[in-house]
Amino acid sequence: MEGRGPVHNLGIQYPAAKQVRFIDLGAPPDPGPTQVLIGTHYSGVTNGTERHALLGEHFWKTAFPSSHGYQHVGRIVKRGEAVQGFKESDWVFCGQYVGHRGWNLVDVGTADLRSNGSHLVYPIPEGVDPVECALLGVAGVAMRGVRRFRIAPAQNVWVAGQGMIGQFAAQAARAFGARVTVSDLDEKRLEIAKSCGAHRVINARDPGVWDALKAGRPYDCIIDACNVDSFLMDVDHHGLLAFGRSVIGMLAVHSEVVFNWGMLHGREASIEVSCHFSLDDLRVILHFMRQGILLVKPWISHFVPIGEALSIYEILRDRPTDLRGVVFDWTT
Repeated sequence: MEGRGPVHNLGIQYPAAKQVRFIDLGAPPDPGPTQVLIGTHYSGVTNGTERHALLGEHFWKTAFPSSHGYQHVGRIVKRGEAVQGFKESDWVFCGQYVGHRGWNLVDVGTADLRSNGSHLVYPIPEGVDPVECALLGVAGVAMRGVRRFRIAPAQNVWVAGQGMIGQFAAQAARAFGARVTVSDLDEKRLEIAKSCGAHRVINARDPGVWDALKAGRPYDCIIDACNVDSFLMDVDHHGLLAFGRSVIGMLAVHSEVVFNWGMLHGREASIEVSCHFSLDDLRVILHFMRQGILLVKPWISHFVPIGEALSIYEILRDRPTDLRGVVFDWTT
């Protein structure tokens, strides 16, 4: 799309559990000296987080009214006189946790490249489809996790769950040179995971799933992207971890987890939790996207005009497995 495009004054809000509505944001103010005003062209749904919040689960039991989501792609409409590194009309990704909005005003005066507390505005390079960048947030969470879990070449990795974050975690682990096994309940997700480079796919509905997983053990890293409460106990019961510095990486959201102390002590393993991303994680993701190593397009199942967004939330609430990557189009 040429030019800076229109700025919409709409936002999406959850007024109460299981309810979604549009709200009027009002016209955006002029940016301050170190601020940029970004007009949204596309925004991506964060399936897990947005559904948990919509249902009032985990940390969001009383968080109403509220807005959720952290994946905006747009162009800079205006910038403050002291802004450096960005110019008007630049395509950028914005990872601020502000919910879906037609515009964002962000202070880009300072940035810690490795902190999730930075401004999280990153330029989209030439040759990368801005539509695909509407899922950079979930890809960023996965990338940060894979880096924190210390995944390295020739390691044996199992990613449990092939929702959006799980599948990007699998791709990131493979990009770092690991041999990757993935599992999921959905055959279509497994087919796409295989086409995106997973070395081994296992249908979790198969009654022999644990035998299949044990046949591939020991795993240097096991990534929980499936949100099964018994996950840690199951990993221990079936003896899936490698000895010495193995990692269970928790990407799925849990209110609390239970595990056997001996699982970590006996195998000298660790549990890591990762839920955010940084500017540097976005840099690495875009590097792999430009190389054709990390693939986004196969995972986009819905590209929807923003005016039809509320129907997507009905699906997310009632039939979440019908969705993979969802991108809202604000240009229509």
